[in-house]
Amino acid sequence: MAVFRSGLLVLTTPLTSLAPRLAPILTSAARLVNHTLYVHLQPGMCLGGPAQPQSSPVQATFEVIDFITHLYAGADVHRHLDVRILLTNIRTKSFLPPLTSSVQNLAHPPEVVLTDFQTLDGSQYNPAKQQLERYATSCYSCCPQLSSVLLYPDYGPGVLPVGSLDVPLASTISPASPVGRSAKQPVRGHRRGAVGGTFDRLHNAHKVLLSVACLLAQEQLVVGVADKDLLKSKLLPELLQPYAERVEHLSEFLVDIKPSLTFDIIPLLDPYGPAGSDPSLEFLVVSEETYRGGMAVNRFRLENDLEELTLYQIQLLKDLNHKENEEDKVSSSSFRQQMLGNLLRPPHKRPELPPGFYVIGLTGISGSGKSSVAQRLKGLGAYVIDSDHLGHRAYAPGGPAYQPVVKAFGTDILHKDGIINRKVLGSRVFGNKKQLKMLTDIMWPVIAKLAREEMEQAMAEGKHVCVIDAAMLLEAGWQNMVHEVWTVVIPETEAVRRIVERDGLSEAAAQSRLQSQMSGQQLVDQSHVVLSTFWEPHVTQHQVEKAWALLQKRISEAPSGP
Repeated sequence: MAVFRSGLLVLTTPLTSLAPRLAPILTSAARLVNHTLYVHLQPGMCLGGPAQPQSSPVQATFEVIDFITHLYAGADVHRHLDVRILLTNIRTKSFLPPLTSSVQNLAHPPEVVLTDFQTLDGSQYNPAKQQLERYATSCYSCCPQLSSVLLYPDYGPGVLPVGSLDVPLASTISPASPVGRSAKQPVRGHRRGAVGGTFDRLHNAHKVLLSVACLLAQEQLVVGVADKDLLKSKLLPELLQPYAERVEHLSEFLVDIKPSLTFDIIPLLDPYGPAGSDPSLEFLVVSEETYRGGMAVNRFRLENDLEELTLYQIQLLKDLNHKENEEDKVSSSSFRQQMLGNLLRPPHKRPELPPGFYVIGLTGISGSGKSSVAQRLKGLGAYVIDSDHLGHRAYAPGGPAYQPVVKAFGTDILHKDGIINRKVLGSRVFGNKKQLKMLTDIMWPVIAKLAREEMEQAMAEGKHVCVIDAAMLLEAGWQNMVHEVWTVVIPETEAVRRIVERDGLSEAAAQSRLQSQMSGQQLVDQSHVVLSTFWEPHVTQHQVEKAWALLQKRISEAPSGP
């Protein structure tokens, strides 16, 4: 059967009966759609009658919200799918205007429409499929050559074990906020509200938070997106998507699920954001983790003579497949950890190098643990070139950089035995851009030449992968010598601690050293693979082994010719 890039899943079974069947339905849909799956809830709709079914309002109850959460949680096992539950026909009690007859545009027009509707004989009954296609195109912009599939009986038997139906779903909104309630209780609508977050790599837990906010808001939703100082405490901030990219994905999702709302997406630069100062807002959606922040927002509003916001606290989605050192909830932090060791952008082509020889440039800020990663790669079979060692060779009496450096900086940089005093030389160039450039103009070409000689030695020894370990790899322009740049990252506070402990410097001196280098973010922006030594040594080893295995796969699959 064909696989489609985008699809629309129309769910017609009553929600209490549908919940236990949801996992096999999503699995069946995931076999047919490989990118975007829109979901439209129309419980009770019949595709087997003579009349063409019409879209009708579904009242927003706590049961509906809990089902939406259940669906997003179930979809998390199909992470290749971008699932979007459409809310256009789901209305709160206080705002139930008739549905408009206009067709809603979608960012990814569905190529196939699927349904859980059960025909009597379980066949691909043509009249039902025709009604399904007409229904889909009357509601949403679909591809001209729309296909249709009745998922039943592919998603499993029609009769489920006794006791599996009418089991209440886990509550999405914490009973403590706003009040205890029953599943069938309608959700109260508000005109304007707010929600905030980082929204990095928009995932299903984000989608629950945003969907609840969209259901509650009837006119305007203010969405604060964390930026700048609020990102500093994030895990692996170097791998966060840029603000503009996060906003783009967020905006597309929001407009898709509820285009009738006005969305005001703004950068969140302090813990309060617009929720702390906008008098027109009525509610704030928070997670279990940010509930205290919501309480702080309300205290701040009261201090400034503004009414408190109604807080809706959303339960976290559990990640049942989380690994060691990853959070047990669905989170962007875990997704960023999973990126460590992966290829982030295509490798450079290096036709000037022999086809069977592959060069990695390994870099990282001071204290990042770069050299320990180099030794781990050496243990896996890589030939490691230590640029610091090459620098020592170049500085040594008789070395290729010795005379040029002495000529440029004078004999007062020498020890009594004629060896260059690197501490004296370092103090001369530190903080003096002109002097530093004079030194690097001498040293970097010399070290690059020595590195090329080492690469020839590696080839002579039959090595297939060579790693150039160099803190100044990118500053020196040596990325032109390698196929891939691998960067080791570490939080700056941890780097400072390590430098102080290793080199005996003061914290201020360690900070000064880091500020004189490219930042971790600047390095990552030009990197193909990112690693981190932040956790226990065995976690680093696992990352390096993963990166090495993926590298070997890339090399084996690369064309052998020039």
